[in-house]
Amino acid sequence: IGENFANTQVIGKIVPDEKDLIQHELRKWIDREELRVILTTGGTGFAPRDVTPEATRQLLEKECPQLSMYITLKSIKQTQYAALSRGVCGIAGNTLIVNLPGSEKAVKECFQTIRELLPHAVHLIGDDVSLVRKTHEEVQGSAPQGHICPNKTGTGSDSDRNSPFPMLAVQEVLSIIFNTVHKATNLDKILLEMKAPVNIPPFRASIKDGYAMKSTGFSGSKRVLGCIAAGDVPISLPLAEDECYKINTGAPLPLEADCVVQVEDTKLLQLDKNGQESLVDIMLEPQAGLDVRPVGYDLSVNDRIFPALDPSPVVVKSLLASVGNKLVISKPRVAILSTGSELLSPRDQLTPGKIFDSNTTMLTELLLYFGFNCMHTSVLSDNFEQTRESLLDLFEEVDFVICSGGVSMGDKDFLKPVLEDLKFKIHCGRVNMKPGKPMTFASRNDKYFFGLPGNPVSAFVTFHLFALP
Repeated sequence: IGENFANTQVIGKIVPDEKDLIQHELRKWIDREELRVILTTGGTGFAPRDVTPEATRQLLEKECPQLSMYITLKSIKQTQYAALSRGVCGIAGNTLIVNLPGSEKAVKECFQTIRELLPHAVHLIGDDVSLVRKTHEEVQGSAPQGHICPNKTGTGSDSDRNSPFPMLAVQEVLSIIFNTVHKATNLDKILLEMKAPVNIPPFRASIKDGYAMKSTGFSGSKRVLGCIAAGDVPISLPLAEDECYKINTGAPLPLEADCVVQVEDTKLLQLDKNGQESLVDIMLEPQAGLDVRPVGYDLSVNDRIFPALDPSPVVVKSLLASVGNKLVISKPRVAILSTGSELLSPRDQLTPGKIFDSNTTMLTELLLYFGFNCMHTSVLSDNFEQTRESLLDLFEEVDFVICSGGVSMGDKDFLKPVLEDLKFKIHCGRVNMKPGKPMTFASRNDKYFFGLPGNPVSAFVTFHLFALP
């Protein structure tokens, strides 16, 4: 750090592999405003005591999954064992926290990976507007070398050399996408407005194993009329003050009983000829409501099921199940295409003039990583009719097509003409950014097309920036 960043204050501490101790130290450092970056090393593996990611994640206000992914992608090029690291990155307060692996070699490699990103990340978190703007101007300035297009040029006319699509700013493109794509059902709003259709519990339930009786009775000996288990129908028979029922936790009280005395406060006096309890000694004075959950104690009919939303889908689904409700929200149907006559499947034999297609694998894995399923993948040759027929068929089955390649200015880049032929509205044909300038977004009714550049890095960037949101 000292070699790469001048005038930087660096402090360090060694902490045992204990989640609470790690969190305690992180909290202390987060509260120190001058500490803008915390780098942790170690504890990111699969071993039982590797708990650094768990300790870190609970303190984060914003996770930075792309930064973690970028570190992993770079590390995997060095060793396959990088896939066994679970480090997380995120923001807590004004501090960026990055989990690095434990080995010295891995730490050096990972640090070099993020070294140039750290200053800009710190400026963004601290809202240092002038420094952020300066970095953006440098990134969006002239490229150090020209772009070489492998496709043949067309006739040489102006239409071949100048794109008819205006150059749009990134924020303008994002605004177009968000305003065009029909928003999914606002699940949070639905959940917050949902009301309970039933009482929980729907009957008076015993909190403990014991004996159900009338509180107007007395302590001392009582006749045991039977046993009530969870799931039994509530008993409506008359109940005398010197009678009781043995009852299990969660079982419904008899209609005339109003309390439960736990088994620890009783003594067995007599068994019948079948070996069942017939007489017990109640050593505690009964009190109304003792160890009884009233009807609707946890949730009453027409109460809001979710006064506040827990981010965990486990909690949401469990609460819905408890009131007999199952909410089904379908995910978007997505297909992945790669275009290029030069592309081969990674399973094929490499031949002269061909390259392996990596974009299909990358985009499919990214979808899975973010919780979406890919319904179809295919590689298309640079052929107008094949491209047209494929898109026509795909949009019968899916909502979104994410395609890499075929959106630039080459005479074999057919996607934009095909989209226009299929009556899609091309909202964006060029974006003012590098990499990712040819990124294309089009729509027709409820069908949406994202055309990403063919370069893998450009496709990776534009997927996260435009398609994923």
